[in-house]
Amino acid sequence: MDLGLNGRVAVVTGGSEGIGKAAAAVSLASEGAQVAILARGKDKLDSAASEIRSSARGDVLAISCDVADRKSVDSAFEQIIAKWGRVDILVNNAGSGNAGSFTDLTDDKLTGDMQVKVYGALHCSQAALPSMKKAKWGRIINITTLGGKTAAVNSLPTSMSRAAGIAMSKEYAADNILVNTVCIGTIKSGQHERRWQAANAKDPSITLDNWYAEIGKGLPLGRPGEASEAGDLICFLASEKASYVSGTAVNMDGGSAPVV
Repeated sequence: MDLGLNGRVAVVTGGSEGIGKAAAAVSLASEGAQVAILARGKDKLDSAASEIRSSARGDVLAISCDVADRKSVDSAFEQIIAKWGRVDILVNNAGSGNAGSFTDLTDDKLTGDMQVKVYGALHCSQAALPSMKKAKWGRIINITTLGGKTAAVNSLPTSMSRAAGIAMSKEYAADNILVNTVCIGTIKSGQHERRWQAANAKDPSITLDNWYAEIGKGLPLGRPGEASEAGDLICFLASEKASYVSGTAVNMDGGSAPVV
């Protein structure tokens, strides 16, 4: 299926691993989009860019960027626009799980989480909007979690920042700029692999396959999702095939969510 993304310019934050890399590597770049991946760690970025280029139809640009820092974001977008002239698609994916109790939540924990997940998405969206408005075409896709809809016990501050991500501005529909959210459930990712590595260090008999199989027992589909499956959904929402989808939050969770 031709999704009409050939030649489009896409920016993916948190693009060096997991869902971010899959959104670029498996979906957007393979559909012919020019893709810029942003993340803080240069080594991971360079490795991800090399991997994406191996199957990409479009060009790939890797930029070290701290999305919590507006100056860093502005510099990154200046480089992207200097190279390609515009930004058509923005995937706000930066951020990792950060869950604890209300009692243990400190100002520093909340501020740090909000700086990356909320202010980071704000900075990038505001940097992308001028060229989208000029072109009268744009797609902004905010990656959040199910906790933004249904906060579990001991889910702070992530559930707060993810709820804010779902509520991100949707006021530019008149300019044909569509803003949607993907609420991610249990997906194979770098975060899960790091948890497995810690468990494997204590018990070498625990393989990564066993780790994911155990996680899958508690999920309706019996398995965690693949990052590429999330990438495919993101790619669809970025495409012309989703031209009348705006202001929605789509669950990508294998049926786990108690709400729709």
